[in-house]
Amino acid sequence: MKETAARVHELNLYRRYFDLVAAGRKTIEVRVRYPHLKDLTASDVIRFRIKGTEETCEVLVRRVTAYDDFEALLDGEGPVNVNPTASRNEQLANIRSIYGPEKEALGALAIDIELIAS
Repeated sequence: MKETAARVHELNLYRRYFDLVAAGRKTIEVRVRYPHLKDLTASDVIRFRIKGTEETCEVLVRRVTAYDDFEALLDGEGPVNVNPTASRNEQLANIRSIYGPEKEALGALAIDIELIAS
């Protein structure tokens, strides 16, 4: 039986979140439900990159769950899994500073990730 290679998605990540992912402390990545992410699925690989650098880390996608908005996502996934260094309210404010209301209206994705050892 022929094995298929994992699909690799390249996504940018802010340094503060990248460091948490690279340390294995952030297990849920938050994204807007953009059309280019609609085919993201368990067993895919995400290569996170800090924009403008060559610094990357790779994670395995374990699960992708859609939510209506960021509040529902934080309540459903648990804020500590999204960012163990910030309160729920801080996280909500941070996420909304990155994605405006027009983006949140598209819906939110919780991407359950596991760091791939390098």
